[in-house]
Amino acid sequence: MPILEISVVPVGSSTPSFSSNVSQAVNIIKERGLNYQVTPTATVIEGSLDEIMDCAKQIHQNEIQNGTQRVVTNISIDDRIDKPMSLEHQVEVVDQ
Repeated sequence: MPILEISVVPVGSSTPSFSSNVSQAVNIIKERGLNYQVTPTATVIEGSLDEIMDCAKQIHQNEIQNGTQRVVTNISIDDRIDKPMSLEHQVEVVDQ
C-alpha cells in the first residue's frame, strides 16, 4: 500500500508555530479513516494512491482556506508493488 509523507509550511501566517496546522491536517486524515503517523517534521499517511493524493490536496487547500497567504507543501510517495508494505512494517524493519 502506498505511503505518502507530507510537510506543509504556511508562509505569511501570524505565528511561527505549526502545531495548530498539524492538528488540522490530522483531523482531515482521521475524517478520511486513513492510517497515519506524525513525526517531528512531517506526517506520513497510508492508503491507496487516490486516497492519499486526495487527502494531501485537501490538507494543502485547507491552509489557504484558513487565510494563509502562501503555502509550501512537500510530498514524497513510497509505492512498492513487489511486496506488501505498511507504516508499521517499515518501522519494524528499521528497529530490527
